[in-house]
Amino acid sequence: MTQDALVNSDAPSAMVIIAGRVARTQVKYHRWAMTDRMMRFGDLFNLVCHPNHLLVAWEHVARNKGARTAGIDGVTVRQIVRSGQVGAFLAGIAATLDDGTYRPSPVRRVLIPKPGGKSRPLGIPTITDRVVQQSLRMVLEPIFEADFLPVSYGFRPRRRAHDAIAEIHYYATRGYRWVLDADIEGCFDNIDHQVILARVRTRISDKKVVALVRAFLKAGVMSDLGLERAGEAGTPQGGIISPLLANIALSVLDEAIMAPWAPGGEQSTTWGRRRRVLHGLGNWRIVRYADDFVIMTNGSQDDAVALREQARVVLAGLGLRFSEAKTRITHLSEGIDFLGFHLQWRPQRGSGKWYCMVFIGEKSFAKIKQTIRNLTPRRSPRPLAEVITEVNAALRGWTAYFRYALAGRRFSFLRYFTWNRIVAWQREQHRWSWTQVKRWLRRPDGSWRTIAAPGVVLFDPTRVGIRRYWYRGTRITSPYDPITTG
Repeated sequence: MTQDALVNSDAPSAMVIIAGRVARTQVKYHRWAMTDRMMRFGDLFNLVCHPNHLLVAWEHVARNKGARTAGIDGVTVRQIVRSGQVGAFLAGIAATLDDGTYRPSPVRRVLIPKPGGKSRPLGIPTITDRVVQQSLRMVLEPIFEADFLPVSYGFRPRRRAHDAIAEIHYYATRGYRWVLDADIEGCFDNIDHQVILARVRTRISDKKVVALVRAFLKAGVMSDLGLERAGEAGTPQGGIISPLLANIALSVLDEAIMAPWAPGGEQSTTWGRRRRVLHGLGNWRIVRYADDFVIMTNGSQDDAVALREQARVVLAGLGLRFSEAKTRITHLSEGIDFLGFHLQWRPQRGSGKWYCMVFIGEKSFAKIKQTIRNLTPRRSPRPLAEVITEVNAALRGWTAYFRYALAGRRFSFLRYFTWNRIVAWQREQHRWSWTQVKRWLRRPDGSWRTIAAPGVVLFDPTRVGIRRYWYRGTRITSPYDPITTG
């Protein structure tokens, strides 16, 4: 009954108090992990099934966009809330965890279309499994965040894709211009389970927690063809815990490549790196976002080749391998595509000075144009206001992501492209001539009005401010640092 009251909107203070307790626990475990890098943590399972952790986990799951989707049991967050049984639902999860009868359900697989006629499998766990995974993540993440290196950016708190791009830009301007542009083939489907569990055991001695991680790895998938049992590789499809488990495994790669940067290493100091350059030796650095990564060196192409072979050996130990078709060694003057951006070492127009420039990638630009095409088919009978609302949402999200690139020309063309698509659609819908279009959009003074409908105005990409995203490096604070959490 108490838990039912806590999830209602009329008791926000109670939820804040509970969230604060969970946060303080996370800070405590993170501090211990930072203090003793060899410490193994036991007695964590009681936190996973603690009512406070489960309640905070529920709040996270309920706020997520995926709350509207159901797993193989057909249950959604809305159904649980409407039934008024949230407290009983969480108490049931705690009971099954406590008595050892909890078993993760297979995830429901759906196929998401991709360009080129291909599809990407997406796993949808049950709401119960999402809550347990979120609770487990809240226990494990503060511990492993103490071990992750700052060169890793994907699916980590307070880190974003722009930080990875900024790091590439930062080191490119300092001479790191030979690049291994790598792609791992089927990373999340092929990471060896034993490697993941071994890495978890380096920090976790609680056998129940390790067994819970193993249970999620082995849950399997329910497709249209029936139940498919999990093999010995792959992280849980669509699971909340999957990105963390992948980072735990792939941190082996970070540590191997960045070993010379560790305290006492040849590249750990500015003078040490300069000395290597003076002796004709290269330095190197990896920048990783989940399973996408680049390794940069200020040495020669041969250094990049050697780094590729080193990375190949490390990945083989994880049960992974490069996609030979997508992995290449290149000089930054030829440019690389990373996380939707295109980075290239090239001369500035007019001055002739060379800089590392960040542009919008061709694939990313083609994708937003296709999105606008899909929203504005010529024969669509949908109301103009509804279409403008959806177009605005797509443009706002896309321009907000790419505003840190040299995007002025792209944004201008996108405004022109979107305007033309909507005008062409309205001409087709209303059988308008160009004269009628002018009556619709031209002011008496000859200037053009912005396309609008009742309650909504077409978004103008050129009004988005374009600015530099500065490299933050080791200044990115952890949410589990007691100084930043207050």
